[in-house]
Amino acid sequence: MAKYDSNSIRNIAIVGHGGTGKTTLGESFLFVSGKTDKMGRVDDGSSSLDFEPEEQKRHISISSSVSNFEWNKHRVNFVDTPGDANFAMDTKNSLRVVDAAIIVIDSVGGVEFQTEKVWSYADDLALPRLVFINRMDRERSNFKAAVESVHERLGKKVMPLYIPIGQDESFRGLVDLVEMKALIFEDQKGKFKREDIPDELMDSASEFREMMMEDIAECDEALMERYLEEGELSSEDLKEGLRKGIVSGDLVPATCGSALKNIGTITLMNMITAYLPSPVEKGAVEGTNPKSGEKEERQPDENAPFSAMVFKTIADPYAGKLTLFRVYSGTLTADYVFYNSTQKNNEKCGAIFYLEGKSQKPAESLVPGDIAAMAKLKETYTGDTICDEKKPIVYEKVSPANPVTSFAVFPKSKGDEEKIFSSLNRLMEEDSTLNLHRNEETKEMILSGMGQVHIDVTLEKLKRKFGVDVALKQPKVPYKETIKGKTRVQGKYKKQSGGRGQYGDTWLEIEPLERGEGFEFVDAIVGGVVPKTYIPAVEKGIVEAMAEGILAGYPVVDVKVSLVDGSYHTVDSSEMAFKIAGSMGFKKGFEQCQPTLLEPIVTIDIEVPDEYMGDVIGDLNSRRGRVLGMDKNGPNQVIKGQAPLSEILTYSADLTSITSGRGSFSYTFSHYEEIPAHLKEKVIAEAKKEKEEA
Repeated sequence: MAKYDSNSIRNIAIVGHGGTGKTTLGESFLFVSGKTDKMGRVDDGSSSLDFEPEEQKRHISISSSVSNFEWNKHRVNFVDTPGDANFAMDTKNSLRVVDAAIIVIDSVGGVEFQTEKVWSYADDLALPRLVFINRMDRERSNFKAAVESVHERLGKKVMPLYIPIGQDESFRGLVDLVEMKALIFEDQKGKFKREDIPDELMDSASEFREMMMEDIAECDEALMERYLEEGELSSEDLKEGLRKGIVSGDLVPATCGSALKNIGTITLMNMITAYLPSPVEKGAVEGTNPKSGEKEERQPDENAPFSAMVFKTIADPYAGKLTLFRVYSGTLTADYVFYNSTQKNNEKCGAIFYLEGKSQKPAESLVPGDIAAMAKLKETYTGDTICDEKKPIVYEKVSPANPVTSFAVFPKSKGDEEKIFSSLNRLMEEDSTLNLHRNEETKEMILSGMGQVHIDVTLEKLKRKFGVDVALKQPKVPYKETIKGKTRVQGKYKKQSGGRGQYGDTWLEIEPLERGEGFEFVDAIVGGVVPKTYIPAVEKGIVEAMAEGILAGYPVVDVKVSLVDGSYHTVDSSEMAFKIAGSMGFKKGFEQCQPTLLEPIVTIDIEVPDEYMGDVIGDLNSRRGRVLGMDKNGPNQVIKGQAPLSEILTYSADLTSITSGRGSFSYTFSHYEEIPAHLKEKVIAEAKKEKEEA
């Protein structure tokens, strides 16, 4: 591979809603540029970018894939990102390290939900972007409607640089509005010949060109003056104004084509190299000095101190961990010892290489703007900053999203429990939206993720990569037991079976505490009726009884127990006897204190477009939820509310159904509340049945 300096590098991410043809566009880049000699196809599993078995099975991108091509004496590094909301974190991490984005929009569907999301991610990162209206050869394709949907759904005016010649099956080329020429595509590699614009398109092309000229002139005072004086801008003026407007983010140009047929690919590649910024043009990158806490910058200069950011980790049971990163400053060569300023440790990189899908090409050295990989790093993870130890800096990482779907996981083979933990921890290194923990109350291993598809894919990887097969169940809800009344009760344990007996006698007063206060034990013994040495044993017996409650076996909380009286035997009393007496007294007294169940309540934020508000609020109410307030987030509404955890265990799929995939949510634990009486009896009955079956 030829060596390129930072000025000749372009870093882009291909983003958009699932199914718009992002991976096909990436394959078209590779084929048209001569990087590959055969066009990879998603549908037949021959794509070099979607190479994971889980991707080939579903015909969707599950993981971002990195490759590159050479065009117009530039190297273009691109990241093909997932379009499914289940894998949005991978897309966000990829956008964090590129300099521009290609937004792919379907010519029939227009802007869809995930397009809105990735557009907002690009906004947050102030990324220049180009819009590619794909699949113009599809039946019912509509370029104008797709462009207008950007304005309607995203609130952003998009400026066409090219318009289609024909549509559906008759789509055969583009009109170049800058040069005012027709580009008729004539071979499978996307090459075209220039012709005069067909008469039937001249009026439309002139109208679009006039609007384009006005938009470009508005971004530059000198061009505006020239436009007002002469009523026209030259091609050179337009190209200069385009570049400035795109890099500044004031202009978002659009083009169109068919990635599958390689129509429009060359014009898009020309736009990428001509108009999108190099790492040098993007300028200095801001970070924080880990020693002083002060903000610092790194220039994209080969002579600056080395710094880079890790944006992806791939776990491989045979090759070890693969770490993908983007260089921001300085140079990197093999065997360099770098400092991980996030983890605060040193590591030595071995070989460095460029990724091309699943293939690897060795690299001698890397410069600012290079996107590359290294293998077998032990303590470097996604989001980490690696740098020169003498000039440390930390770049801000993307905050991981909270998981929204949880399942209890069980090994299908006995003895595989530890293997599940170790293998899933390996997968969690490459996917920060996965979470695995053991619920001490329900004794279950809980795997959480961003949706059903996310969990299913994780389990498929678990089996393929590590040979671990697991089953899923809906997790148990961690209910708790408590009381609403008071009582005074005796707990007495007396046992005589020849020789030394057992004797412990306690009187307990049991009463409720305020919600959330846990447990309080009070030693109220007067006159030594229960010796001091036995009192801790009484408390221990009560605590053990509380761990597995009386109603349904759930932990008991928010209870105060006072040891107020009792008696002992000088020979037969022991710590064990008083522990049993305390436990017996608590269990008997608990039943006399109006016992009840508490259920966990979560705070939930649901983001949906306006048109789904009524349906979502109605559904939340049907789940015993309550709306606490509303917020605006761009074109969407955010419903803030609370709901019982038991009612939202399957909410991810349900919200997708209600909102046609345009809704999202997150939740966090809030507090415990008493469960309604009719549901209490149902939960108790289910718990008893489960215990009997066990």
